[in-house]
Amino acid sequence: MNNYKCTYCGTLGLVDGFIEDEGQGARGYARWIEGALERGPLGGAKRLGRPRRQIEAYRCPKCGHLELFATAGM
Repeated sequence: MNNYKCTYCGTLGLVDGFIEDEGQGARGYARWIEGALERGPLGGAKRLGRPRRQIEAYRCPKCGHLELFATAGM
């Protein structure tokens, strides 16, 4: 636990966790990519050259609300 406060119900002490991505070709975790979603010719997201950040996730033990933060660069 930590001293993060739930922005939904105000409970102090969120539980650490992560967001898993099991999609085709996934690396096992999700990332935040800067800019609006643009699709390439085959329908996949264009992400080449865009800044990427790993996502830190915290869950409120009382109400279940998730708090997500994009960490420093990857």
